[in-house]
Amino acid sequence: MFSQLRLSLLVTCIGVLLVPFAHALGSSCSAPLTQGTASPQDSYWLQTIKHQGTSAFNPDKSYEVFRNVKDFGAKGDGVTDDTAAINKAMSTGNRCGGGTCGSSTITPAIVYFPPGKYLVSAPINTYYYTQMIGDAKQPPTLLAAPGFKGFAVIDPDADPYMAGGAQWFINQNNFYRSVRNLVIDLRQMPASAPAIGLHWQVSQATSLINVVVEMSKESGTQHQGLFMENGSGGFMGDIIFNGGKIGAFVGNQQFTVRNITVNDAVVAIAAPWNWGWTWQGVSINNCKVGFNLTTSSGGIGSEAIIDAVVMNTDVFISTTTPSNSSRQGSLILNNIDLQNVPVAVGVQNGDVVLAGDTTIISWAQGNVYYGTDGKPVFTQGPIEGPLKVPGIVDPQGKIFGKSHPQYPDYALDQIVSVKSLGAVGDGVADDTKALQKVFDEYAGCKLIFLDAGTYYVTDTLVPAGSQIVGEAWSVIMGGGSKFQDEQNPKAVVQVGEDCSGTPPLCCITGANGLFGPHGILEISDIVFTTRGHAPGAIVVEWNVHEPLGVQGGAGMWDSYVRIGGAAGTDLQLAECPAGSLNTDCMAAFLGLYLTEGSSAYLEGTWVWTADHDMEDPQLRQISIFTGRGVLSESLGPVWMIGTAAEHATLYQYNLNKAENHWIGLAQTETPYYQPIPQAPAPFSINSKYSDPTFDATHGEAWAFYVQSSWSITLFGGGFYSFFQLQNYSTACVANVTCQNQLFNIDDFSTIQVYGVSTVGTEFQLSVDQKGVINETSNPTGFQQSFAAWLRW
Repeated sequence: MFSQLRLSLLVTCIGVLLVPFAHALGSSCSAPLTQGTASPQDSYWLQTIKHQGTSAFNPDKSYEVFRNVKDFGAKGDGVTDDTAAINKAMSTGNRCGGGTCGSSTITPAIVYFPPGKYLVSAPINTYYYTQMIGDAKQPPTLLAAPGFKGFAVIDPDADPYMAGGAQWFINQNNFYRSVRNLVIDLRQMPASAPAIGLHWQVSQATSLINVVVEMSKESGTQHQGLFMENGSGGFMGDIIFNGGKIGAFVGNQQFTVRNITVNDAVVAIAAPWNWGWTWQGVSINNCKVGFNLTTSSGGIGSEAIIDAVVMNTDVFISTTTPSNSSRQGSLILNNIDLQNVPVAVGVQNGDVVLAGDTTIISWAQGNVYYGTDGKPVFTQGPIEGPLKVPGIVDPQGKIFGKSHPQYPDYALDQIVSVKSLGAVGDGVADDTKALQKVFDEYAGCKLIFLDAGTYYVTDTLVPAGSQIVGEAWSVIMGGGSKFQDEQNPKAVVQVGEDCSGTPPLCCITGANGLFGPHGILEISDIVFTTRGHAPGAIVVEWNVHEPLGVQGGAGMWDSYVRIGGAAGTDLQLAECPAGSLNTDCMAAFLGLYLTEGSSAYLEGTWVWTADHDMEDPQLRQISIFTGRGVLSESLGPVWMIGTAAEHATLYQYNLNKAENHWIGLAQTETPYYQPIPQAPAPFSINSKYSDPTFDATHGEAWAFYVQSSWSITLFGGGFYSFFQLQNYSTACVANVTCQNQLFNIDDFSTIQVYGVSTVGTEFQLSVDQKGVINETSNPTGFQQSFAAWLRW
């Protein structure tokens, strides 16, 4: 009822419901940016725009961020072997990789592929901090040669298993990678060859977007679309696998997948192990098996699948062992349409657990909990499904999703570069006024391109009504005296004007308060951070609300809040070594704040306080302090798809008086240095920001904290505590004593919880800070997993 009231009020927002609001509020552009004007013959703007991006802290000032593979000799004619040219484009500039560099932020790159067919005879070796981007209008093809030699066409490692099993990167720290708009074709290789499209052993801040892998459909084919044996991810979406023995082989701690299609494979998806995965929007056609799950000890922790259509497939879910206890992990199915699928859930060479050829409304296998009882109910059957409020679902009743915007229909004259308009981006010059001027003049009528660089700002930026695109994760860095007062926190980037106090024109007053300024706001490929002592910095404050009838109109994709641990932050090993309590290393008050009147579509968002120095060859740990991770007081709708928050002092996620949230999967880690000092130290409690309370028995950060919130669904969670004491000891993991509690729901909130895995905590879920779900009932390997918690 409240949502309907709000919708009726929105129509009073003068002239801005269906166009970017900044234009309506006085932007100097002559016409609003409502659609692209590029002709079919025009090249994709990312190829033709002037490339003047730089790496602010790379000592080589000639370093090139943007690399067109054709500039390095690639032909793209489907005949010439382009392997050497592509790898030259990838590696030029003393980039981070090759087993000698674990990570670095100073060698970012976009490796761009114009339309064409690029024949490759050996792996494309992807380096750290790389975006491989194909033409968004005509996605190019990477064509594996008949005699291709190597592990995979796209491979993080030149040789994935070097001497002694060493790898190029530590998989849990393999951040900042994206592959977009590419077709990988293995069909020239023999069907008997163990061909792989992508080797994707990655962690957070990574994505696969708009990728197609073509494989042999011959009997006995050994082709695989994707191979992932380890890592700690991550997000992927809009993926298609055609043919092959296995579409996607996925072993990783946690991941979120949105919109995946597998056609004509023997096994669509094989999962040898995980702690928790969420699958949203799955299409499987003409396969033998949909999901092949390894359910022995140490295999699957949690698999949560929603909105799937499976056709002409023998078995939808196949488990390797009889799933007759929680030790085999948990499985959650919701809105699964099975057509000509005889078996919905079955054991290999064993029993049929659930018959097919039906629509599965909501079904679970594993331990289910109710209220504060704390008694596990092992379930193999129907359970109450997620609440799907109108704003969260699309017109077909499925959870809404929106792809990473790439603007393929935009003409070059619809785009402005901030460097061409006076911003410097060298990490030294104060770019506050230059950037704000661009936002004021062009928001709502030009796509704003933040050329690669680090843009230092000393006061709040307000990018109202803007569509903003970074280049190889352009950085906005806040620093200076205005962000140093913990008692008076101030936003570094304020997404939409604040509706408190004297509201701007498009803030709507309703029965329960103010709703945020309404309009289109899109941010992609940006990193937000701080420099030095900044205990009063709210890194991103999100005030904007999507217009009426435009779901996901206020969104952010592949963008991250990263605090410390990188060049130029003055928050690295030298300043903040592990185990130190240096108050100069208080680096932010709050990472991401969704205010009451906002809505947000967040896909692939990671709010990370660095636990190690990414520039250090030994990746040594550091102690940096961020007060809070993600605070949402939004009345919705909010989608958090593939999000994570790590190492904030008080909490990673805090939902306070929030409504209408879809969250799947949410991943957290508590600070490595706790409980010395105990939370909230070195910060103090601030009731204005709805901080939880702490006492002598609970001195560690909360992973997920819910207060007086309604219509919340958590469809997948991974909440981890690995360390204890100032010497960063991991001994507590083995006996699950790193902390007593980390996931709390108050007695007033309406929230449904599915598919949660935890590490290191005695109680996996608490109500009013009293432990309810004890981990001893849910051992599934290294982690502990339960299927669902329901209020009643």
